Formats: sequence, C-alpha cells, structure tokens
Amino acid sequence: MRRFLILFLLIGLGFPLGAAAAAPDPVIGHLQKLSAGVKTLSSDFIQEKYLAVFKQALVSHGHFYYSKPDKLRWELTTPVKSGFALNGDEGRRWHDSEKQSSRFELDRDPVMKIVAEQLLAWARADFPWLEAHYRIQVEKRQPVRLRLEPLFATGGFLDHLMIWFSSDGSHVRQVELHEKDGDFTRIRFRHAVVNGPVPGSLF
Repeated sequence: MRRFLILFLLIGLGFPLGAAAAAPDPVIGHLQKLSAGVKTLSSDFIQEKYLAVFKQALVSHGHFYYSKPDKLRWELTTPVKSGFALNGDEGRRWHDSEKQSSRFELDRDPVMKIVAEQLLAWARADFPWLEAHYRIQVEKRQPVRLRLEPLFATGGFLDHLMIWFSSDGSHVRQVELHEKDGDFTRIRFRHAVVNGPVPGSLF
C-alpha cells in the first residue's frame, strides 16, 4: 500500500506546465458522455510491479469501489491487507485489519488528497482535469487505448501512462505506469460491475 501511495503522490505532484494545444479528440468526448451514466463501479484488480532487478513481477490483489460523486474504497487483500475508504472529504485507512483503522481528512493529509484526486478523476472520467495535467494521445479507438504524458515535473520518475478502456467505454480496464528507468506497474481490473449495488457501509 505504501508503494501505491508513493506512486500516486509522484504522479500527482507538480504544477501543470500547460495543456496540449490540439483540439480534443471526439473519442474523449464520447468517453466523458458515457461516464455521466456511471453511478457506481466495483471491480477486483491485480497489481503487478515489474522491476529490472527481479525476474518475476511483484503481484498483489485487491478490490476497488466507487460511488458517485466522491466515495472511494481501495483495498489490497494479498499478499498483505491494507487499504483506505473515502467518503467526501473524510476517510479511514488501515493496515492488516480494518477494525484498527485510523481517520483522516483530505485537507490535512496532502498524500491522501492527491491519491483521491487521481482515483476520482479516473472513476469519473474527468477529462478536463486530466487534460490539465497530461498530454493525451488516442492510440486506439476500439476499444479505446490512451497514452498520457505528464505536463508537470515528476522528478525524473514518471515517463508516461497507458490506459485501456472496456469495450463499451464505460470504465478503465487496465492502467500501466511507466517509469523513466524502464520499470513499470500494471493494474488490471477484473469482474467490473457498473451501476451495481455498492453498500454505503464500505465507505
């Protein structure tokens, strides 16, 4: 979980250097329209970290939940248990056991605020926010695959992101975060359910 939070912190840090000058691709507008109908989203995920120093990927599993407009839950279940749940500007996080969670407020926790902004931007398909932070290139139109290059300083860390959408365009099915040294992290979302029941107690 610590590695994941650091990853999103580095991705989100920095002042935008300016948005791309090209006119927005119609694919982006279509994805944004589709996202307007998404009220809830839940999915399992597999997170794979590929490091040059290891022959095999470091793999972890977990679950992701989203309820419009600002409720999130991200939890790792193996090989360690940890996670956080967000309800508006307040949340809780835990390690090992959710029963021993600690409370936090986004206004007082800059790391969690950045993580929340990133995850909410993708869950909502908030392309105005994304276009202010990344140069977005449509590499494939069906199913949609996007390449995002940061428009902000990343301290030599992040090179680009690759984003794959589901065949119907309703949600992200895979994310790859590529580092400048060749290492990368892949997050594959599986068994996604759009607009299914998501109990409020999860948040």
